[in-house]
Amino acid sequence: MAVPMMGENEGDYEKLCRDLEQQELDSATGVCSAQVYGQMLALYLLQPDLANAKFLWKRIPSAVKTSNVELSQIWAVGQKLWSKEYTGLYESFNKDWSEPIRPLMDALKESTRSHSFDLLSTAYSSIKASELSVFVGLPLIEAVQAAKSRGWQYDQNLNLLTPVPQVREKMSGISSEQHLSRLTDFVSFLEN
Repeated sequence: MAVPMMGENEGDYEKLCRDLEQQELDSATGVCSAQVYGQMLALYLLQPDLANAKFLWKRIPSAVKTSNVELSQIWAVGQKLWSKEYTGLYESFNKDWSEPIRPLMDALKESTRSHSFDLLSTAYSSIKASELSVFVGLPLIEAVQAAKSRGWQYDQNLNLLTPVPQVREKMSGISSEQHLSRLTDFVSFLEN
C-alpha cells in the first residue's frame, strides 16, 4: 500500500492517520517504514494526541528509530510539546524535514503558535513583548506584528502587549448542585 501524501488528503489529518494506522496493522511483519511511522507520529502531535504519539514511539522498533534521524527529530518536538519547553520547541521545528513530513510539521508549528496566542490572551491582561516572542517562537518584531494583527494593543514605551480578551462561551448545563444530586442518585441506584 502506498503511503498517503498530504496533497491527496489536504487538511484531513484524521483520515490520513487512520490510513497509516491501517497500513501498520496490515503490514505482514508488523513493522512499517520509517516514513509511515514519521507521518503517523507527526499526525498524532498535530491532532494533538500526545498519548498516542508516546505509545507509537514506544512500539517503533529500535532498529527503525536508529536508522532514521528524522523520527528522533519528530519525537524531540513531541517531548518539547509535552514539557511545554517553548524555546526548544520552536528550535526543534526548524529542521530540514522530508517532503512527506514538512507540511505536517509546518501545520503543527502554526497550530502550536496559534494555540499559544489563544492561551496567552486568556491568561494575561498584558505581557512583555520579549516574553511573547518566546511563547510564540518568533523574533521580537515579528511577534509584535503577529499580536497586532490579532487585535492586540502595543505600548511601545513600556514594550507591553495587551491581548484581546477571549470571549468564553458560557457552558450550558446543570449546576454543580444538580450534578452532585444526579451523581448521588446514580450511586444509590447502583448500590441497590
